[in-house]
Amino acid sequence: MLFRSVVEASAGGGMVTVRVGGDLEVKAVKIDPSAVDPEDVEILCDMVLAAVNEGLRMAQELVARKMGGATAGMDLGGLGGLGLPGL
Repeated sequence: MLFRSVVEASAGGGMVTVRVGGDLEVKAVKIDPSAVDPEDVEILCDMVLAAVNEGLRMAQELVARKMGGATAGMDLGGLGGLGLPGL
């Protein structure tokens, strides 16, 4: 099923990794312990943000690809203008 699909994205050379489902829910966040520097928490925040945003982008692309095939040639009426992923 589409919404059970999961993509994985990382930032900081793999120091932060996130898994995002086709339902656009963040399923997991992994942080390499070496990425935790109490003197520079801001860089860790930036890496988490970058990984989450990339994971969400990848999940949206996955949904769009899979839904594109399922809805090809269909008139979705006003649904296409709702800003829903894949529509």
